[in-house]
Amino acid sequence: MGIDRFYEDTRSRIVDLLADLPPDAYDEPVQACPGWRVRDVVAHLMGITEDALAGRLTGLPTEQQTAAQVGRCRQVPLAAVIDRWEQASPEFERLIEAMQIWPAVTDIVSHEHDIRAAVQRPGARDTDAVRVVSDALLHFAPPVPLTIEVEDDRVELGAGSPDGLFLRTSRWEVLRWRMGRRSRAQLAAMDWSSDPGPVLDHLFVFGPATADVIE
Repeated sequence: MGIDRFYEDTRSRIVDLLADLPPDAYDEPVQACPGWRVRDVVAHLMGITEDALAGRLTGLPTEQQTAAQVGRCRQVPLAAVIDRWEQASPEFERLIEAMQIWPAVTDIVSHEHDIRAAVQRPGARDTDAVRVVSDALLHFAPPVPLTIEVEDDRVELGAGSPDGLFLRTSRWEVLRWRMGRRSRAQLAAMDWSSDPGPVLDHLFVFGPATADVIE
């Protein structure tokens, strides 16, 4: 499956989820994105597609660009934001497939579960998109040897020493803690073989969360 399909499938799930919610749910706060509501997450996702197609993005969006994406949709009805997103997405999906822009998939998959947590509609934790994103996120450089075991794989990082740390987790949890959706206390409480202190501050791409994220 190509990058475009991972993005398209995730987008479709988000749109279907939003269609099944009462309008007041759109204003639910999103714990993983402090200061944002559900509608702001959607505005960001839509804004990425518009900014990319307009040539305003040359890499990951800056904080200022992200704030602008949310700001310009603040007074726009969510249905109109979704409509703009769906109109722009086919061309955007062709672009990310042609340019192999994997961060676009990581971003939308992460935000799908941010939205699900905010509206208390868990699901889609074993999708192909979660699998492929977690595969990429499982490869990083800890300061000490670390072995991570998920449902269907075992990854040895560092020197792969048998005396190193061992963590048993799931692909979905990898997505969440690598993308900063877990607090330091939650990271420390995972299923470790021994004291994870040496690696805790190396586990996340963003974050960690300032408070426990309960999903």
